[in-house]
Amino acid sequence: MLWLLIISLAFGDNEPTPQIVYKQETEIDFEGLEIEGELLKPHGAIVQERKGAAFNPLIQLRTDFNQEMSESVKAVK
Repeated sequence: MLWLLIISLAFGDNEPTPQIVYKQETEIDFEGLEIEGELLKPHGAIVQERKGAAFNPLIQLRTDFNQEMSESVKAVK
């Protein structure tokens, strides 16, 4: 008797798995609802201007080339 119970439980698991099918679209209608509330927003605003970063220049611009000019004149002589 116990043997038949075990066999029937083993063969009882052959049921197909049900397929879940969802709707393509869900439409929610808010026409009948009345929503009350108040709008919360900041009472003030802070506007900060960022200043540009100051970098040390890696290249120093020269205003004159007097030394190189005098050396080139000496090389021509």
